[in-house]
Amino acid sequence: MKRSILLLLLATVIAIAPAWARKAPKKFVHETVAIPEISPKVIAVETDHTQLLLQVDKKGSVRTVHYGAPTGEAAQFVSFRSGYGSLYGSGPMTYPTVGGRFIGQPALQVKYADGTHNTELYYVSHETVSRGGAVTTTLHLKDYVTALEVSLVYEAFRAEDVILMHSEVVNGGKKAVELLDVASASLNLDAGDYLLTHFYGDWAMEMQVERTPLTHGVKVIESRRGTQGTQNTNPSFLLSCGKSFSETEGEVIGGALAWSGNYRLSFEKNHTDRLNIVTGISPFASAYPLAPGARFTTPQMIYTWSAEGAGGASRNLHRWARKQGVYGGSQVNPTLLNSWEGAYFDFTTETLLRMIDDAASMGLEMFVLDDGWFAMDHPRNNDKAGLGDWELNTNKLPEGIDYIASYAHSKGLKFGIWIEPEMVNPDSNLAEAHPEWVVQAPGREIYQTRNQWLLDLSNPAVQDFVFGVFDRTMQLSANIDYIKWDSNREVSSFGSTFLGEEQDRFYIEYVQGLYNVLQRVRAKYPDTIVQCCSSGGSRVDYGALKYFNEVWTSDNTDAISRVRIQYGTSLIYPASVMGSHVSAVPNHQTGNVVSLKFRFDIASAGRLGMELQPKNLTAEERALADRCITSYKGYRDLVFTGDLYRLASPYEGDYYALMYVSPDKRRAVVFAYCLRYQNRGVGTHTFRLQGLDPARKYKVKEQNVDKSCWWGDGKAFTGAFLAGGGFNPALLKTNTSAVFLLEAE
Repeated sequence: MKRSILLLLLATVIAIAPAWARKAPKKFVHETVAIPEISPKVIAVETDHTQLLLQVDKKGSVRTVHYGAPTGEAAQFVSFRSGYGSLYGSGPMTYPTVGGRFIGQPALQVKYADGTHNTELYYVSHETVSRGGAVTTTLHLKDYVTALEVSLVYEAFRAEDVILMHSEVVNGGKKAVELLDVASASLNLDAGDYLLTHFYGDWAMEMQVERTPLTHGVKVIESRRGTQGTQNTNPSFLLSCGKSFSETEGEVIGGALAWSGNYRLSFEKNHTDRLNIVTGISPFASAYPLAPGARFTTPQMIYTWSAEGAGGASRNLHRWARKQGVYGGSQVNPTLLNSWEGAYFDFTTETLLRMIDDAASMGLEMFVLDDGWFAMDHPRNNDKAGLGDWELNTNKLPEGIDYIASYAHSKGLKFGIWIEPEMVNPDSNLAEAHPEWVVQAPGREIYQTRNQWLLDLSNPAVQDFVFGVFDRTMQLSANIDYIKWDSNREVSSFGSTFLGEEQDRFYIEYVQGLYNVLQRVRAKYPDTIVQCCSSGGSRVDYGALKYFNEVWTSDNTDAISRVRIQYGTSLIYPASVMGSHVSAVPNHQTGNVVSLKFRFDIASAGRLGMELQPKNLTAEERALADRCITSYKGYRDLVFTGDLYRLASPYEGDYYALMYVSPDKRRAVVFAYCLRYQNRGVGTHTFRLQGLDPARKYKVKEQNVDKSCWWGDGKAFTGAFLAGGGFNPALLKTNTSAVFLLEAE
């Protein structure tokens, strides 16, 4: 009865309600933006021995369907089905975004003004331009809903088999957006098994090698140090397409990101055993605002592929680097004596002049005055004061820098000098005058590292100051040929008084500010040799090397430690950039004691220098030093311009060995090191030499010894004999070494 009454009342209410209240609710209509259909195509990015193929379907989705050996006509891949995902519209997307069907590691994540994150990129057009030995292919993509535009740029260096990739994002909409994650490149592979060679370390133990089989899931290599991105890891890798590592066989991909700040390398192996590699600037604390019409350009990602193992991938990268990736990469840089470990902060003009005399008498070609030459009110007599006050300390060097530099030139030497323009000591006039220039978080302690603070290079005024440090230092003498640019700390508790509320821009704009300064330096001083020191090993990357002639491979000058440091560095970077010095024993970093010859033989595998007080050498040691320096100058062109072949790894046995071969295969130099005592009745170890002409005969001569460790010294042998097991020097004792010069008859 009650239910009937309720139903009657409800019917009465509906009947007497106004018409507008009785209308059915408006039906929701979902409107979608139409995506224009196009003719499917395959875009080929090619070098002499590699091919990257990008498939465009009729809707405009772009997928990577091949990277590796040339496969012939690219059109064969027009209808190629690239795995399970392609049935559902995703598959191996060339530049995956947050949005659409894609689920995985994105290359792009954008937050729009309405709070949404979805982006779907479709092909619009592409063009190809040839310049010299490079061919640049640019794909233009667009999100038709938001008008966001992305260009994918591929620069193929044909002879070197290297492809540079980067992306450019343009906000084509009417409101600002935030780039939460924007990668330089995404590369999708289908090899099934993958062995990753990457790098780890710390100060004085950089570029240590680690090999990791990639399992299902995500492996991430990332740096959040800000200014010292490569001290603990390096933005580079080798990827063996298979389960094992080989120097000489198998498919290997080499990759390196040209960026000197925070970065992230992401490797995702999915359930179908495909691998997607996403590389670029780390998104850590870096949500980047992009105004309407604004463009963001990512750093370049450098890729190579080789069927000749890790050695082939390394040689491709080195050849490209010497021509394109390193400032002045084709020139041979001078041998030198650096004052640091020989004098530290305690020197006078007389100290330096006598070191210059010794450097000249030993046959070295340059003298470098390191830290300690500047600051008056806060004298730079230790690392606790003076940074930022870049005037000459006339109490220490009353005659001036020009007097010392001119004296070096009179002795036939070039002259170099040290600066650290990005840093400031709290105990300095600069810190007192411009505390707002220091990287800092409001209300929080400004933490010190090595007694110093970091200047804020996102600030244009600081950029002017840092350029001015370089510029004023060069004005100290017309005879300054070389600048050693140091950077001895990471970013901590970051913040910028200049950026105000846009603090997320700091990590990116610091590096961009550094590059702005370096561009100004190179515009005014194109011929000055500049070393990227950076606390040793902290900016070993192709972003920095675009402006620097060389790097200080590590502050650790111990020859034993340098074996692994230089081996790891050589996997990605050419020997021409590796500053490597002979220092005193016991070594100042490790306390190790090894022979002077072993120290020279290690240092001679890179850009040779010395870092000790020559007057402390005995007469016998001086004679050996003279001999080693003379012989090095006779073959260093091979170290700087030759092709590297690693013959034995310090990670896999008791020996380390490598060789450099001239491009015409007429000359080579072999370095062999015994790292552990050998109790062998045979008394020899066989190294199979590589890169030689099998039919050509080579005269083999050991350097810097009166009695050779090899029975064939001074004789001539065919390249086939030397590659086939005939080269077996007797290196038995721990930390002994030999250097052999090979010259075709």
